[in-house]
Amino acid sequence: MDFAYLISIFLLLSTALTTINASIHIYQNQLFNEIGNAYLLPGGSEGLAASRSSDNSVSDGRSFIRFENITFWRTQAAADEQSDKEHGTGLIQAVIFEAADRNNIGGSAYGGQRSICCTPDLAKLEGCKQGEVIRIPSSTDSKWPMVLNIYFGGNDLSTSIENAKVPIMKTGMYNLFFIACDPKLKGTTMSGKTVWKNPDGYLPGRMAPLKKFYVYMMIAYLLLSAIWFSQYVRFWKDILLLQHCITSVIGLGLFEMILWYFDYSNFNSTGMRPVVITTWVVTVGAIRKTLSRLLILSVSMGYGVVRPTLGGLTSKVLLLGATYFLASELLDITEYVGTINDISGRARLFLVLPDAFLDAFLILWIFTSLSKTLEQLQVKRISAKLDLYRKFSNALVVAVIASVAWITFEVYFKATDPFNERWQSAWIITAFWDILSFALLCVICYLWAPSQSSQRYAYSEDVKDEFDDEEAQSLTRGQSDGDVNLVKQERNNGNAGVSDPEDDSEEDKRE
Repeated sequence: MDFAYLISIFLLLSTALTTINASIHIYQNQLFNEIGNAYLLPGGSEGLAASRSSDNSVSDGRSFIRFENITFWRTQAAADEQSDKEHGTGLIQAVIFEAADRNNIGGSAYGGQRSICCTPDLAKLEGCKQGEVIRIPSSTDSKWPMVLNIYFGGNDLSTSIENAKVPIMKTGMYNLFFIACDPKLKGTTMSGKTVWKNPDGYLPGRMAPLKKFYVYMMIAYLLLSAIWFSQYVRFWKDILLLQHCITSVIGLGLFEMILWYFDYSNFNSTGMRPVVITTWVVTVGAIRKTLSRLLILSVSMGYGVVRPTLGGLTSKVLLLGATYFLASELLDITEYVGTINDISGRARLFLVLPDAFLDAFLILWIFTSLSKTLEQLQVKRISAKLDLYRKFSNALVVAVIASVAWITFEVYFKATDPFNERWQSAWIITAFWDILSFALLCVICYLWAPSQSSQRYAYSEDVKDEFDDEEAQSLTRGQSDGDVNLVKQERNNGNAGVSDPEDDSEEDKRE
């Protein structure tokens, strides 16, 4: 079996197999799994940048993987087979390698099945040592992949790694595996922890750029808040209920960006990511995303513009909102809470599906409602509201096209990078959705900005009178054309029943 294929399987399972607390990977009596002719335990996967200096502060420019209190326990039966006077009665190897060197671990005899551990045939062909991991030196650095040997002594039940530190001098996606080639070590377990550090702190490589990104997003939300709230206070008496909802979404968005920044900042400085804090962050984010989608749906239905309430649809909208919040919350908790490996677990795949389905259903409902609202406004000929909704629908179309295009790119990005070798640009995948939602929020703020004329977009019970008033003003402006008005009056009185071609032409244009 190809070792690269094994890596892809184990990286998908690594989140479930290790208890993770930020950049500190904690292993609690984890069992080695039999794969091919070896027993493996995944130790973690992270993007690490090359070391820059050798100071002693958190942002000291050093990059490393440090082993702390790593202890291996073999079974009592395996220990009893050994003599207490023997040395090296069982070998476990910690293998660290860059994703680009994944094919340098393992080998194949005569083009057959690939083995992780050296076999008698491979020992003759490749000169490896039987009973140990096959390691082919990297073409760029002969010291890599890095292999640390840990031996059991005599008939001891346990053995440990002294607090060793492996410096990282080259930028790459690094993987750690603990491997035992001795069949007698079946059932071995491991406890302890490893600490992974980047030059600027403990943030994993994929997450590190997001810290700076959330600073920019905070500034963007602050500017939007300042502009919106200045208008909001200035025209307080003319504020619509819809504009109150927009204010809530802006406030939640700003609060979410602040929480994300402090979560990443604390993570980077301490190497710890408290579950409670991160849960609060993703919960605020789930609330913001839910309210944003319900706001767009309500606007599309004409709430506050062509209808005073949602009527019988209120319960359905609230049910959809509650369902979306639950799906989004579960997905974000799985992705962010306690997660530090630079890959996503298999559980995320199953949680993405309901979230994606609900998003698709929302888009369908939004455009169906928007179409009905536009049709209603067109029939009633309310030009100001019709123009507003046309601009809104155009913005939604652009947002949907951008979303579909980005999803296609994301699928391609992940499908063509199974080992996360493009981890340095992976943060863009997450950042895009925040940028898109912020851009759409800006469009909504622009279209429904508080002003003296805000009430002209509010729901009016007698929209027909509004249209009649506009017609009356048009007729007044055309008072000099007395003959035309007389013709219209005669036609309205039912005289003759013969239509004037000129008047018909004017009506056709108006329709």
